Amino acid sequence: MAAARSEGRQRGGIEVRGDSLRVKVYAGLDPVTGKRVYLRETIKGTDDVAMKRAEKKLNELLVQVDKQRNAPSAVKLGYAIDQWLRTAELDDGTRDMYRGYVERNIRPVLGETPIKKVSARVLEELYAELRRCRVRCDGKPFVEHRTEEEHDCSEPPKNTKKRCRPHECRPLAASTVRQIHSIISGTLTAAVRWEWIDSNPARIAQRPKQKAPEPDPPSPTDAARLIDAAFELDEDWGVLVWLVMTTGIRRGEVCALKWSRVDLDEGTIEIRRSYTLRSGVGKEKDTKTHQMRRIALDTETTVLLTEYKERCRQRFAGLGMELSDDMYVFTGVRNPDPTQPYSPHAVSSRYKDMAERLGIKTHIHSLRHYSATELLTAGIDLRTVAGRLGHGGGGATTLRVYAAWVAGADRKAAEILGSRMPKRTKSG
Repeated sequence: MAAARSEGRQRGGIEVRGDSLRVKVYAGLDPVTGKRVYLRETIKGTDDVAMKRAEKKLNELLVQVDKQRNAPSAVKLGYAIDQWLRTAELDDGTRDMYRGYVERNIRPVLGETPIKKVSARVLEELYAELRRCRVRCDGKPFVEHRTEEEHDCSEPPKNTKKRCRPHECRPLAASTVRQIHSIISGTLTAAVRWEWIDSNPARIAQRPKQKAPEPDPPSPTDAARLIDAAFELDEDWGVLVWLVMTTGIRRGEVCALKWSRVDLDEGTIEIRRSYTLRSGVGKEKDTKTHQMRRIALDTETTVLLTEYKERCRQRFAGLGMELSDDMYVFTGVRNPDPTQPYSPHAVSSRYKDMAERLGIKTHIHSLRHYSATELLTAGIDLRTVAGRLGHGGGGATTLRVYAAWVAGADRKAAEILGSRMPKRTKSG
């Protein structure tokens, strides 16, 4: 067996394997599993010609390993991620969510790994480990200590979140691993732009498949019950639920809606902003797709909004205020100040409580699904539905999410076309 040596340690060699030669070179430790990694090549034959080819391949692999180890850029993945998060155009909520994934799942494993050594294989092994167990355990039983304070594991603490418990492997959801992949891929794409690496291995790394969306809108019967309950609870609340159901606007968008964006003469509303609440601090921001859209209102919705606006005008007059265009359309029950929007969390909570009293398992976002599916079932074209929902991609997102209802609309279109075809004249 021929072998190459460096600094007293064997780095690689050639061994006979039946009627072929195998070239094997040590490439270091795997950053995910900690196991030794080898580069291998098989050369057919065992004669002198085959041996020369094997020796040439051995030198090539040694050069490849040396080039990786002595890369001009020693930037580590953790540092690169920090730089990318600092410069990437992300909203605050997304940035905070990404930082959580980085600290929990990426930095402990690959944070100290030079980005030159982050390969597609390394990423795929990380994703596989996270899909098996989120803490990447070694498969041996152990006790999870939920607090660093000195304690007796046999005595349950008052705070159940700190209770020690035997470890049970809990895989990360495929969608979460895809988010982690997006963080790493975004970082490595930036590293290519910054000339730290030549290519982005995340582009070819396999990630978990995206689960097909499963929208679950309320049935027409349940939708009618929800609307009736909303108006019985509060006329103003009923208008909010009705508007979301008939337009499909998002929770944050209805909270950010101002009277200046409601044209009752034309029967339209403009969606330009969304309202978010993080750690008790509210903030207006762009819509999810960063695009403005104008949505037409039906006659009944226009009438409801007109009556609601008049109620608001009279209510504010009683408080010595005058309704103005820069006021929010909907305000909270506990805080009816029209200069402050309805809290998105309060909207979700109130809707959930109402639905639970009716025995309906649903949430406020399902009204958006209801609006979309009713339009598609009625035969409204995909682009129009996508425009009302604010989906990007010219309907691609709408088609992916509501494929089953698009198929139903297609069947209805086929029946309509069939009924309009000229009748065949029977011969004979």
